[in-house]
Amino acid sequence: MAEIHKVFISCHHDNDQWAKDELLKINEIYEIFIDGSVDTGDINDDLPDEAIRQKIRDEYLRDTKVTILLVGTETKNRKHIDWEIYSSMIDGAKNKKSGILVIQLPSTNPKYHTAPHGDKEKEKLYPETASWVSIDKRTEYEERYPFLPNRIIDNLLKSKAKVSVTTWDKINNINLNLLINFSFNDKEECEYDLSRPMYRKNL
Repeated sequence: MAEIHKVFISCHHDNDQWAKDELLKINEIYEIFIDGSVDTGDINDDLPDEAIRQKIRDEYLRDTKVTILLVGTETKNRKHIDWEIYSSMIDGAKNKKSGILVIQLPSTNPKYHTAPHGDKEKEKLYPETASWVSIDKRTEYEERYPFLPNRIIDNLLKSKAKVSVTTWDKINNINLNLLINFSFNDKEECEYDLSRPMYRKNL
C-alpha cells in the first residue's frame, strides 16, 4: 500500500477557502493525504524573521512533507502565505523542507503549467501538450503567472527547486495523488532560493 503523506494547505482564507474545502472533500472519499493544515494567522508580526520561520516550521507545519499552495487573485500579497511558503522551504531544527505544489484557481484564468518532475508528470497530467518550452527569464514567468507569489517565481527560476504549477481543472483524485507523490519524492533534492526577505506586511 502506498504511503499517505501529510500535507499543509496554504491559501487566502477569505477568498479561496472553498478550494481547500473541495480538496478536503476529495480526500474524504479517496484518502490521498493527511491534512496537517493549521491557521498561522495569529502569529505576532513583531517577532524577528527567524522566530517567525521557526515557529511556523516547527509548530504549524510540524511534520508535513508537502505544501499545497492554492493561488487566487490576492494570494501573492498576503504576508502569512509568504511566511508559509518560506517556512516550507527551510530545514528547521525539528522538521525538514517540504515539496511544493502550486494549484492556480479559476479566478486567475490560468493558461500555463510547470512540470519539473520529469516525463512521467508531463505524460500523466498533460498528454495534450506536444512540446514544452524552457523559460529562464523572470519577466516571462511573471507574464505567464501574474498571480503567483514572488517567492514562487524565484524558485521557478531555479532548476533544482522542482516546484510544480498546475491548474484547478487538472485536479482530481488521481492527479492530486500523483502531484503530491512527485513533490514528496523530489523534495530532498530541491535547492530552494531563500534569498528574498520575508514580507512584514500585506502588499
